[in-house]
Amino acid sequence: MIDATVICVDLDGSLIQTDLLHESCLLLARRAPLDVLSLPFWLLRGRAVLKARIADRVAPDPALLPQNVALLEWLKEQHQAGRRLVLCTASDQRYAQAIADHLGLFDAVIGSDGAVNNSGAHKAAMLLERYGKGGFDYVGNSLKDVPVWAQARRAIVVGGDAMKANAARVATVERVFASAGAGLRTWRKGLRLHQWLKNLLLLLPLLGAHRWSDVGALTQVAGAFLSFGMCASGVYLVNDLFDLENDRAHPRKRLRPLAAGAISIPTGIAVSIALFFGAFLIAQAVSLAFVAWLLAYVVLTKSYTFVLKAIPLVDCLALAGLYTLRVVAGGAAVAQPVSFWLLAFCLFLFLSLAFLKRFAELVLMVAQGKAAAHGRGYVATDSQLLQSFGVASGFASALVLALYLNSENVVRLYSRPDLLWFTLPILLFWISWMWLRASRGQMHDDPVVFAVRDRASLVAGALFLAAIWVAK
Repeated sequence: MIDATVICVDLDGSLIQTDLLHESCLLLARRAPLDVLSLPFWLLRGRAVLKARIADRVAPDPALLPQNVALLEWLKEQHQAGRRLVLCTASDQRYAQAIADHLGLFDAVIGSDGAVNNSGAHKAAMLLERYGKGGFDYVGNSLKDVPVWAQARRAIVVGGDAMKANAARVATVERVFASAGAGLRTWRKGLRLHQWLKNLLLLLPLLGAHRWSDVGALTQVAGAFLSFGMCASGVYLVNDLFDLENDRAHPRKRLRPLAAGAISIPTGIAVSIALFFGAFLIAQAVSLAFVAWLLAYVVLTKSYTFVLKAIPLVDCLALAGLYTLRVVAGGAAVAQPVSFWLLAFCLFLFLSLAFLKRFAELVLMVAQGKAAAHGRGYVATDSQLLQSFGVASGFASALVLALYLNSENVVRLYSRPDLLWFTLPILLFWISWMWLRASRGQMHDDPVVFAVRDRASLVAGALFLAAIWVAK
């Protein structure tokens, strides 16, 4: 016998693992930043007006929003069994209708209409009038849903034990769909703690000057490392916030915590602000010069996020600049001038890695049958040219190293300078190896992440450092 009781389904945080108000505000900030200034004035007129004004200007792509897969599968089963499904949400009616059209499951859609914010007591009263006391089952996820559950026949809860207990006080709980919590592993991915390895570049000026035993300088670099790491993690969070659509369209980046909805947008914003505050607090204790370079890093990163990443070739130069900036910042932290040789070597090597990153993305894109990169300025036919640019840049870094090995600085700093020539074939092998793996479609989105997990790269790095140590 078919259960005739309608299932009313909440949207934000229940059917999708995000909040459309937060999503649309971010989208507005990216596409029409001047309109963000109007948000407080719209809010003064009520949340329904706020949502309607934003919906007049931007609309998230329903196909890219992170879904609650377990709940969606259950709803599909109920739909196939003949039960009526109603999408009932506080989000704007236009957003809700677009999502319902995309899913093709719902018999009716009820959202905020620009006059009434369809949430909490308003939603409970509306459903009570339409279906009567106990005439519907309700899927919800927050304390605002408790008044609705109180009028429902049964509660379907999205959340943990605490939310189940809240629902159980006013209704019979039929099912519970656990929501993904932001645990340590989630935050490790969101903050990109593995990317802190890049901040070891701060050590290069100190090591290049052979100040390896300068405890005071090493302490300064340690503070700079922590400051830069916190700042970089804050930057990654902000980048992810403003790149949600592009990340969700990517086969691997869609699993990032913010893109997947494992970390909420307000939480991501709050943590990024805290990280920036802590980073600059530590930076001012290192040196004012280091503070200036850390600020330059933030400015260049934001320029890359909002403008430069969409400009072909300029994006790769910006990425190379972000790596090289770390080296210069490391010199500023310990008042150690960075040599021409080190700057030239880093610029060419990091430019090669930047081209490698873009090339790997294009290889993956071609494998998926796409003609253009989403949110980038490249098309499939650019891959061979990028490969040429990248290999040439990598070999140019090897040429700079070869010229440096014949300079007076080497004779002054190393007791056995001839042994440094072993570093050259090691570098040439590693550059060639990375590009070989990329051309086979075996490269990670981030070459640095690939290198720290790749046995050949680790062996090459160890041999490179060993050659320098023996020559010293």
